[in-house]
Amino acid sequence: MKKNFPLQADGKHPDRVLEAVKHEVRKYFKRERNRPVPAGADFWDFDCKVGLSAETAQVVRVSGVIEAVDAAAKTGATSVYVEILSKHGLRVLKAPNDPQDTPADA
Repeated sequence: MKKNFPLQADGKHPDRVLEAVKHEVRKYFKRERNRPVPAGADFWDFDCKVGLSAETAQVVRVSGVIEAVDAAAKTGATSVYVEILSKHGLRVLKAPNDPQDTPADA
C-alpha cells in the first residue's frame, strides 16, 4: 500500500479523520497477515515508511507506524504519506548460550 491520506476533511472533526486513517492502516496489516504464507517463509514482514510526502518519508518499524502518523497529525499537516510493503519473513534462531560466554559470579 502506497497512499497519501488527507488529515483534514470538510464537515468532519480532525480527530475522527485521524482515527479513520489509523483504522485503515491496522486493517491493512491484519488483511496482509491473514494471507497464506508462501512455502519457505515463516511469516509476513513489512517495510514501512511514513512522512508528509513520498519524498520525505522515513523508514519506521511496524510498531511505529501509528505513532508516526500521530506525530505527523500533531504538526498540523494536511496529509500524511504511508507506504507499507509486505515481504516474506524467516525466523532467525538464536544460538544457545555457551557457559564460557557468561560471566562467572565471584
